[in-house]
Amino acid sequence: MSLATELYVALRCHWRHYLAEAAGLAFFITWGSLLTVAFEHPASPLHQALPGSQFEMVRLGLVGLGMGLVIVAVVYSPWGKQSGAHINPAVTLAFWQMGKIRLADALWYVLAQGLGGIASAWLWAKVLGGYYAHPSVHYVTTKPGPAGPGVAFVAEFIISFILMGVLLTALHHKRLKKVTGWLVGALLAIYILFETPYSGMSLNPARSLASAVVADDFESLWVYFVAPTTAMWLATMLFLRFRLGQPLACAIVAGCEATPNSPHAEAPPHYPAKAE
Repeated sequence: MSLATELYVALRCHWRHYLAEAAGLAFFITWGSLLTVAFEHPASPLHQALPGSQFEMVRLGLVGLGMGLVIVAVVYSPWGKQSGAHINPAVTLAFWQMGKIRLADALWYVLAQGLGGIASAWLWAKVLGGYYAHPSVHYVTTKPGPAGPGVAFVAEFIISFILMGVLLTALHHKRLKKVTGWLVGALLAIYILFETPYSGMSLNPARSLASAVVADDFESLWVYFVAPTTAMWLATMLFLRFRLGQPLACAIVAGCEATPNSPHAEAPPHYPAKAE
């Protein structure tokens, strides 16, 4: 079967998975946009209550807490359980690397994540207008900090490597796999609080691309494509080389056991279901 045929068959059978991935990243960007405007725009009452650099860590901490809970909500939602809640091309490619998602599905996932992210960022650019474009928000683009793109690359690489290591370790652990989404959400909150000054905290090529497209600002975008992807690839390779414990049954962040409880589940534990 040619790749074109596989793509067609996969789309016909698994379009709900792809739609869920697009919606998941759109939901993530929606809340990222709203929280950033709420805490960083000078006219926002929340920013005025916590003004200036002396409260910057407080604002970052609150945004981090909110976005961590958003990730948890996506992972354990019915749609997240259906698609696996990757919402990140680097995560999808890592699961493909492990043989837990077919190439055709992985390609559709990456496309859906990109389109869902761009659509959400574009929508909020229209709705929020000048608030979204204000320099303090700047369409929630991810930009290297004062130390430059080199430091940003290293920072993105480190946080992406750790995230994938924690994700794979938890999913292969008998008890931790039930709280994998919470672990990922906690890491995201910590990263936003402490790593944002170095790279703007992305972890996600599709998330950074969406903001860059709407802002028409592609400076240093390569950092957010290359660093997370290579870091998660390396973490996956090392995990496959040295892993201990039970094998991974599926590419679902909530864990395979969560899937039967979803009204949208199709064929657990093998994921996605084989295209007929």
